[in-house]
Amino acid sequence: MGDGETVRFLIHLFNGRWFMVFASFLIMACAGATYLFGTYSKDIKSTLGYDQTTLNLLGFFKDLGANVGVLSGLIAEVTPTWFVLTIGSAMNFVGYFMIWLTVTGKVVKPKVWQMCLYICIGANSQNFANTGALVTCVKNFPESRGVMLGLLKGYVGLSGAIMTQLYFAIYGNDSKSLILLIAWLPAAVSLVFVYLIREKKFVRQRNELNVFYQFLYLSIFLALFLMAMNIAEKTVHFSKAAYATSATICCVLLFVPLGVSVKQEIEVWNMKKLPIEEPTELKVEKPKKELDLTKSAKVDLEEKETKSCFLTVFSPPARGEDYTILQALLSTDMIILFVATFCGLGSSLTAVDNLGQIGESLGYPNHTVSSFVSLVSIWNYFGRVFSGFVSEYLLAKYKLPRPLMMTLVLLLSCAGHLLIAFPVPGSVYIASILMGFSFGAQLPLLFAIISELFGLKYYSTLFNCGQLASPLGSYILNVRVTGMLYDREALKQLTARGLTRKDVKDLTCLGSQCYKLPFVILAAVTFFGALVTLGLAIRTREFYKGDIYKKFRDSPESESELVTGSRKS
Repeated sequence: MGDGETVRFLIHLFNGRWFMVFASFLIMACAGATYLFGTYSKDIKSTLGYDQTTLNLLGFFKDLGANVGVLSGLIAEVTPTWFVLTIGSAMNFVGYFMIWLTVTGKVVKPKVWQMCLYICIGANSQNFANTGALVTCVKNFPESRGVMLGLLKGYVGLSGAIMTQLYFAIYGNDSKSLILLIAWLPAAVSLVFVYLIREKKFVRQRNELNVFYQFLYLSIFLALFLMAMNIAEKTVHFSKAAYATSATICCVLLFVPLGVSVKQEIEVWNMKKLPIEEPTELKVEKPKKELDLTKSAKVDLEEKETKSCFLTVFSPPARGEDYTILQALLSTDMIILFVATFCGLGSSLTAVDNLGQIGESLGYPNHTVSSFVSLVSIWNYFGRVFSGFVSEYLLAKYKLPRPLMMTLVLLLSCAGHLLIAFPVPGSVYIASILMGFSFGAQLPLLFAIISELFGLKYYSTLFNCGQLASPLGSYILNVRVTGMLYDREALKQLTARGLTRKDVKDLTCLGSQCYKLPFVILAAVTFFGALVTLGLAIRTREFYKGDIYKKFRDSPESESELVTGSRKS
């Protein structure tokens, strides 16, 4: 390779779909700061003197910011991807940096509404990363959207454990400094790749799924390494050098997928240099009846496009076609998904946000509580990749509706909630695994279902709208139910000791009764969500029996790429 050709190849590499996938993995691996709230929430509670209801209010605004991504979706509809990622970087740094300044006492203690604003801005930044990287990847790999969503959201699930390793290596066992790491690292990574994440021309590759399985195996190896480190750090004393070694290995494993991406881009580069066969040999004459139907469909589409979106809101197209935003939001299927999201994600967010206080109330030491958070993060990853790959396999082989997978996942979540409500020795470890797995599995399923039922034309906005119900669920279940019941039990304990609320700085409850009733309620709500998704599975079973990806294989762009991709050996 000469110098000129090397430069041309590097330009091809950085503009390629596969390199963009690797860049998206790194962005997603830093986009899960909201899952670390359980680690540093005790610092906020102790330094600012909050009770559990106030802390849960902060947790609600974190969830509100993390799940209300409509703004990022609408911005993505009218601006380039680099602009979306840049806004997200700025919001991430400003939000979490202000929280770090607060807990370290470098600024005057802010009011509660200001802290809520800071954490909402910081958490909302992950929607810009999701919209910029995740939505773009789905549009670039529409036939592999299930596995694509599973992998990308899987890296988000691992991000908590990854950043925990990095903060131990950089700052030591100082959870306040973790907030500083959350402020600068995700912002820096997004800015590095800001011009490389963009929508590419859809190209079909026959070995596409095999490449994603290579990415899957590498990510599983990373997850197993993180789990091993999590266990080792709780059983053996780690020096600063040991933490540095662990973080270095973690970074190396994060960059191994780059080799897979480069290999794929080299293959595409070599294919482009081969002579092209005449495309006329592959031209297929369509029957006249089929052509007439195609023309009729085009005329109907043109007529609908000329009408106002308000006039067509209650006459949506068939499932799988491109819905307008209003058609999708007002459809029965989306309303069912809203209810399921309220119940499932609302309960899961509540459980994850309270994990630190759950461990504290049951008498676990601080280092064990941090291991619960890491377990949730790691099994969050396994849930995401499992739901993505397994639901894609079951859909392709057995035509199993994706909403039915959601039903099974929510039933698993119920079991995790009941283990917290009725704890036995070591049950919090099992509950952390079950809740992490089920929490992780819900998001790829939700995003894939939305893309399949309502099309990809307005996916940037619709996938963000799909999770709007989860912060509402988090507020009601976390603040109005769990937080208030916890504080009521804590006040009972204070009264029994002859103390009042003014006599203690932070309100703490100890014992299994602290979370018994709240988690029984969470289990019941989640079970109702499982029944709702079962109803959606029944409604969509005929749709999933068909070939839902046929339109991508039959599209003119896809056919053109298949023709030009046929080379002489």
